[in-house]
Amino acid sequence: MTGKTISGAKILLECLYRLGVTDIFGYPGGSVLKIYDELYSFKKIKHYLARHEQGAIHEADGYARSSGKVGVCLATSGPGVTNIVTGIMTAHMDSVPLLAITGQVQTTLLGTDSFQETDIVGITIPITKTNYLVTDIRDLPRIIKEAHYLSKTGRPGPVLIDIPKDIQAGELSILEFEELFNKEFKLEGYDPTYKGHAGQIKRACELIKNSKNPLIICGGGIIKSNASKELITFAEKIDAPVTCTLLGLGGFPGTHPLMTGMLGLHGRVAANYATRHSDLIIAAGMRFDERVTGNIKKFCPNAKIIHIDIDPAEIDKNIVSNIPIVGDLKHVLNKFNIALEKLSHKEWIKQVDTWKEEYPLIIPENKNILAPQYVFNKLNNSLKKDTIVATDVGQHQMWAAQFIDFHSPNSFISSGGAGTMGFGLPAAIGAQIANPDKNVVLIVGDGSIQMTMQELILLKEFNLPVKILIINNSCLGMVRQLQEVFNEKRYSQVSLNYNPDFIKIGEAYGLKSIKISTEKELNDNLDNLINLKEPVIIEFIVDKEQNVLPMVSGNCSIEEMIGKKGVI
Repeated sequence: MTGKTISGAKILLECLYRLGVTDIFGYPGGSVLKIYDELYSFKKIKHYLARHEQGAIHEADGYARSSGKVGVCLATSGPGVTNIVTGIMTAHMDSVPLLAITGQVQTTLLGTDSFQETDIVGITIPITKTNYLVTDIRDLPRIIKEAHYLSKTGRPGPVLIDIPKDIQAGELSILEFEELFNKEFKLEGYDPTYKGHAGQIKRACELIKNSKNPLIICGGGIIKSNASKELITFAEKIDAPVTCTLLGLGGFPGTHPLMTGMLGLHGRVAANYATRHSDLIIAAGMRFDERVTGNIKKFCPNAKIIHIDIDPAEIDKNIVSNIPIVGDLKHVLNKFNIALEKLSHKEWIKQVDTWKEEYPLIIPENKNILAPQYVFNKLNNSLKKDTIVATDVGQHQMWAAQFIDFHSPNSFISSGGAGTMGFGLPAAIGAQIANPDKNVVLIVGDGSIQMTMQELILLKEFNLPVKILIINNSCLGMVRQLQEVFNEKRYSQVSLNYNPDFIKIGEAYGLKSIKISTEKELNDNLDNLINLKEPVIIEFIVDKEQNVLPMVSGNCSIEEMIGKKGVI
């Protein structure tokens, strides 16, 4: 840094850089003009210009999910900040470490309904870990450090910093800035529990030793706490099958003999049966949402429950546990692994393996039209083990969760708790930027691709070799399926027969684009296309009548599935 003073805008950038931030996603506007002026000559952080603020926040989200780093998004006031609210909520629901930095009208105009003034702090209170309105430039270094720390510690989540224009333009002496930045901060009342209670861990070990049919449910917390290795050791040591929530996929290897697949609404039959017939559930970093439990009153009636989570608010929120353990999974599982001897549950494992064999995923046979299940099965065999797969939301998301074997943490990027359509493309872009040496594949529907399609230009601009697989069934597939099952096929506003030509759109953005509509075309082209070192759009024309099966129907327990044999 040169000169005797430093602006608030440059303080922001300098603090972010010192905290390890190297990439920012954003969109300029009047209330962040000073920040963008400083970015012009600040070369230590690379800025990626989204084409919509929602794209920017989802790009930061995908960057964070795939790397474990804090994602950073920048937006101007008014419509700029309201356009990122969906993305903040998406990150909040899935515990993603994000910093949302927003511009605000100058402090003297706050509360006057000034041009593009929006109370984004008030709007986002329910969907952030915390948020800040900066009213004194001297608070800025501390706030940035606090926000970055809060977003990534304990249960991760988004934090918002709203910075008025006059704070951005204000100045401090460099000496005072250095003193403020280097000053230690203490967050009163914020003290996440990382070490699980020794007494509770001991009690849990006794339950595990005495269990005949134990089952481990791997949630997203396994990935957040970097505890996958400890989980593998634990599962093998107690000889227990493992099932994963949607966001837990990748936390336990998909091809491991103890893996039963995803459980819940569209879970595999073996996973749901194992859950129903277990006598001990070890819930690791998951929150027992209704997509996992089905009818909560019928969930695991014969099982005792050990619930491990770093967030005490999740304990007993939906399901009352027999032994709650508040703590970091890496620590707790390590303690289990030290305390427990090798166990054996041969008959239980044999029963679970029998369910796997009896109820495999079904691939419909129809040579006249491409079955989406056939596409996903072929894709699973074509992907390299270290591939990062991003999805949007809908049928394609569930087929990806069912058919693809995720081998490692942070390899599956998807909107879980929020179910945000439009998430997939920008999230895949963020994941590719965070992981330039890995293959990133996006799976997206013909409906959801159109929600944030403008972000395609970033693939061309930065030569990001994301492979975009559009599963085109000419309808809003998941809604169509629900209307078929629950509304007696009264299909209302789900037809997409007037889709644009996705191949021409891809070409308009300068991207290699190809359409596949037969099994032969798929088998002849997929392996080569997936491994190209450039962005590619692959559109698959598939059967619109296919449903994601099995499926837990209505207010049923998770073992009461329809379509266990592939038909309703």
